[in-house]
This record gives sequence, C-alpha cells and structure tokens, in this order.
Amino acid sequence: MKKFLICAAMLALALGADAKTKKATFTVDGACGMCKTRIEKAANAVPGVTSAKWNVKTKELILIFDDQKTDEKKVQKAIADVGHDTPNYKATDEVYNNLHSCCKYRK
Repeated sequence: MKKFLICAAMLALALGADAKTKKATFTVDGACGMCKTRIEKAANAVPGVTSAKWNVKTKELILIFDDQKTDEKKVQKAIADVGHDTPNYKATDEVYNNLHSCCKYRK
C-alpha cells in the first residue's frame, strides 16, 4: 500500500508539472536565417521559455513555456526589442533600422 501511495504521489506531481506547460503559435516578422537566430535567441532568453522555433517560410513561432513564469506577451515584447514585429508589439524604428539589410521585412 505504501508503494502505491508513493507512486500515486509521484504521478500527481508529474502531471501537475505538465499542467503549467503551454504551447502557443504566433507570427513574427522576419526575412532570413539571421532573423531566425535572433528571434529564437530572444524568445529562449525569457525565463520560463523551454522552446522557441521560428519558421522562415511561414513566419510562425512555435513557443513552449511555463505559464507560471511567463506569458506570450512577455516573449513577444522580448522579440520586438530585438527588431521583429509580433502581433502585440512593434519593434521601434531605431532597433529595426539597425538590423542587417537582409533582415529588413517592412515595405
């Protein structure tokens, strides 16, 4: 019986840990492989983010994060701070203008 209770407690802890993990997908403006590196680095630097993968062709970022430590808006703000527009935040002109010429995505 004691072993059963220990196993049940461990299972409850494991399930509880997964319950706070969220997945989100949103667009991020960018143009090239350098953008991909910059976007993913900015997103992954936000505490609570466990994975951030940006697709150059689709312009979509797939984000996995701990929702008790961060949220989508914090990640989007971090990405905008390095020069890439997101659904909730636009990069400042100053930061955008300092991107490499191949990274320019605005018309």
